Amino acid sequence: MIRKLWKILGDEEGSVESALVLIPLLALFLITFQLIVAINYRNLDLSYAQSSASSHAINSIVESDDELVILDGENPQNTLSLLISHSVRRIPSLILRIPFLKGGGDMHTDIDAIAVMESFS
Repeated sequence: MIRKLWKILGDEEGSVESALVLIPLLALFLITFQLIVAINYRNLDLSYAQSSASSHAINSIVESDDELVILDGENPQNTLSLLISHSVRRIPSLILRIPFLKGGGDMHTDIDAIAVMESFS
């Protein structure tokens, strides 16, 4: 009985095949997880940047890195301006130095948010 159990536990048949499958599967899992993290960072940054641009446009606040585009309308008393806010943030790298990924782990989000500023004179 003990011999039979030892034979079952000590059997190494199929260990090479499972190692050949697990290594690429682990790489695929890490790459997929990195893509999920990057997409979520981009979505969060876009939401935060758009919210910030909208509140700055409502309060007529223009920061140094913002861009202001003035649109001429039919009525010279009502002018519309576009507030374009730029934001860059680094994405943490979960995969260390895989050559075919962008920059080998040097990834960032580059977000532009646009809001309309109204001024009535």
